[in-house]
Amino acid sequence: MTPPRELKPPPPSIEPRGDLVRTRGEELYLAGPQSRLAEFAWVLRVAWQFINGFRILHFVGPCVTVFGSARFPEDHRYYDLARRLGGELARTGFTVMTGGGPGIMEAANRGAREAGGRSIGCNIELPLEQHPNPYLDKMVLFRHFFVRKVMLVKYSYAFVGMPGGFGTIDEVFEAATLIQTGKIKNFPIVLMGSDYWSPMVSFMRESLAGMGTIDKADLDRITVTDDPAAAAACIRDAAIRQFGLSYRRERRRYWFFGER
Repeated sequence: MTPPRELKPPPPSIEPRGDLVRTRGEELYLAGPQSRLAEFAWVLRVAWQFINGFRILHFVGPCVTVFGSARFPEDHRYYDLARRLGGELARTGFTVMTGGGPGIMEAANRGAREAGGRSIGCNIELPLEQHPNPYLDKMVLFRHFFVRKVMLVKYSYAFVGMPGGFGTIDEVFEAATLIQTGKIKNFPIVLMGSDYWSPMVSFMRESLAGMGTIDKADLDRITVTDDPAAAAACIRDAAIRQFGLSYRRERRRYWFFGER
């Protein structure tokens, strides 16, 4: 009996998609199995991104991560909302962490900086739209979205979703999934821009909870508000009462770890 033939994937090709040119490393990683040596080398590069991120962000303090679109201009009402939110969070004592780009991310970082607080960005290498904003005290640049997303979650005690696109929705729902499955603590999720999020919340309530694909209690973790002060108060109360945060002196830094 003739054994069945085994299919082989074609060698990866690197082609531009419109004006979006993808990096070779990312292209090869997503193109299927590579040689063992190539995949081991890729793992080492990813590990270095994690190590570098841990080193730089070790002393950022308790953060609130703000997710949102890179595309809103300075004169947009959502930009103003995120800017005021950043200020409220900074005055509460939190470090404001974003993806470090323009738009909503810039606005939240800007508000934190203007209020005298800490402003952190976890940026991503993209050929379009993702240049660092000028309101960052520290910035870490990542090549891979999944590494960046770990950093955006690791140091935060709450997550704020502002209006955005696929990336924003992905980030908000990943945080919700990590909380739902017990991978991280029951941190608050605040959605700001009620006109943007209301259809999504209705969908979650009527379709997801209605059909039993999530529990109704999962929605209790989500607060929808357009008031930056109310958002900051909600986050502050959860962080202090539920997670035991308190105001204290900054931890010592060690030069031989490259900490700064």
